[in-house]
Amino acid sequence: MLYCSSDFIMKTVMVIPSYWSREKSVGWKKQDAIYDHPTPLDEKGTLKRLLESIDVLENKDFDLIILAVPTTDEISTQVQKKVTDIVSSVSLDLTVSVIGSSHIQQIKEYLDQNGKKDLARLISIKGYSNIRNLCLFLPAIKDADVAILIDDDEVFTDPLFLFKALDHIKNPIDDRLQYAIAGYYVNSDGNYQVDSSFAPWMKFWDKKEKMNEAFDQIIGSSPRIKSTPFVFGGNMIIPKEVFSKIMFDPYVPRGEDIDYLINARMHDIPFYLDNQLFIVHLPPSKSHPTWQRLREDIFRFMYERKKLICQKRKKILVQPEDLDPYPGFFLKNDLDEKIKKANYLLSEEYLSKGDHQGQKQALNNIKLAESEAIPEFDPVDRYERLRDQWMELIRLIQDPSVKKKLEDIIDQ
Repeated sequence: MLYCSSDFIMKTVMVIPSYWSREKSVGWKKQDAIYDHPTPLDEKGTLKRLLESIDVLENKDFDLIILAVPTTDEISTQVQKKVTDIVSSVSLDLTVSVIGSSHIQQIKEYLDQNGKKDLARLISIKGYSNIRNLCLFLPAIKDADVAILIDDDEVFTDPLFLFKALDHIKNPIDDRLQYAIAGYYVNSDGNYQVDSSFAPWMKFWDKKEKMNEAFDQIIGSSPRIKSTPFVFGGNMIIPKEVFSKIMFDPYVPRGEDIDYLINARMHDIPFYLDNQLFIVHLPPSKSHPTWQRLREDIFRFMYERKKLICQKRKKILVQPEDLDPYPGFFLKNDLDEKIKKANYLLSEEYLSKGDHQGQKQALNNIKLAESEAIPEFDPVDRYERLRDQWMELIRLIQDPSVKKKLEDIIDQ
C-alpha cells in the first residue's frame, strides 16, 4: 500500500509536552499542578528516548515543538534548561523549538498590552487541557496545516508513522472534508489492550473491560479507517480546519482527549481512527492509590455526562449511546449507581486490609459524586463562549504583524 496523503505539501508541526516536577528529595507541594507522572528534575525522564526514536521515521518533513511543562512556576527556568539540554543532546535533522513558561508569559503579556486580555486568558501552561490547547495554538502560529500531538512517554517504532498520519488528511472520508484522525497506543509487546486484571470492586466499574471491548471493535477490526468514540491524547492528528474551530475544554478535570472528541462531534466534526497508526506507549508506573484514580474518573465522567445533558442547540446532539461501549457506558443515567456500588465495594476491600484511610477516601468518593463532582455551571454554554474566543484568537494570528511578533517570541 502506498502512503501518500495528497498531491500538495502540508506544513506539519508535531508537539510534545514534557512534564517535570521538583527534585525527588523535595517532592510534591500543595500548590503544585498534578500530572500522572512528571519527571523529577534530578532524573532523566523519557523525553530523550522518544527523541532518539524519531530517527526511525522515513518521513521527517515536520517541525518539532517541545513544551517544557513545570508543575510549579518556581522551577520553570530549571525545567526549560533541562529540556533544552536534552534536546541538544540528540542529533535531530529537524527544526526544533523548546517552548517554556517564559515564552507563554511573553505571549500573554503581548496580548494583554494590545487590548486582548480576554484572549490572553486562553493561554496557559498549567493543566492538561490548557497544555493540549498550546499543542494547537503553537502550530497555528507556525501556520501549520496539521498538528500532530505526541506524548513524551512514547516511542516511534513504525518507519511509516508520519506517512500514515497524513495519509487521509485533505481526502474525503464518508464524503466529509472536515474531520480529525486518531491513532492508538500499543504496549511493549505490541498489544493494544489495557491490563485486564480484575479486583472485586470493579464488578460495578468495569472500565478496563469496556475499554478493551471498544478497542477490539475499533482498533482490532476492519476497515482501516472508521468512526471512533474514543481517542488517545498522545496520538492525535488535527488539521487546521479543525483546530481553528475546536479547542480543548479547560474545565474538564481529566480525559481531555475524549472530551475533545465530544466537543468536535457537537460541531459535526468526527474523529476517525486509523488502525494502522500506532505508537508504543511506555508510561512509568502510576503511584496514585486506587481511590484517587477512581475519583479522577468520577469527576471527568460526571462533567462529561452533564455536558451531554446540557446540549440544547442545533442539529447535532451527541448521545451517550453514540460513544458506546467506551466511554458511553459511563455517561448514562446509571452512573450515580455505578459510583455508589463500586466505592462501597472498594471501601470494604480497604477495610479488610486494615487501611482505614483508604476506606474513608472511597466512601468520600460517593459524597463528592453528589456534590463537588457535579458542575454548577452549564458546561456547553461555558465551552461555547470560550470557543468563540478561541476562534477569535486563531483569526488574530492571521494578522501579519501579530504573527511576526508571536513567531519572534517562540523562536527565542
